[in-house]
Amino acid sequence: MINDRNSDPSNSYVDHAAQAADDAIKSTQRLANHTLDRLSGSVQDARDEVAPMLHRASEQTAALAHRGLAAVRDTSQGIRDSAHRATDSTVGYIKDEPLKAMLIAAATGAALMALVGLLSRSHHRN
Repeated sequence: MINDRNSDPSNSYVDHAAQAADDAIKSTQRLANHTLDRLSGSVQDARDEVAPMLHRASEQTAALAHRGLAAVRDTSQGIRDSAHRATDSTVGYIKDEPLKAMLIAAATGAALMALVGLLSRSHHRN
């Protein structure tokens, strides 16, 4: 009988502690679930808010790339036109002044050869 009295209160304390631990676990699980639900809602809200911004940024990037390509195309065409005018002008000068054109070409070739010679000598010294 003495053992029954001593064992009943200790069992009661153990049961009470186990119940308190179980309640704490359930409370923690509810809190964690609630927090995860709120976090999930926040993530979805952020996704809903960011999606239009990303779409707008994508459209602006595409428009900027299109304008850049158009500018390069226009500049390229301008350079081609200038090169054609320079070629036509040079051909016209050669037809009008063949002797002068030949002397200018010879002088330019001689100057380039002299420059190449100077550069190759300075390169060999180093």
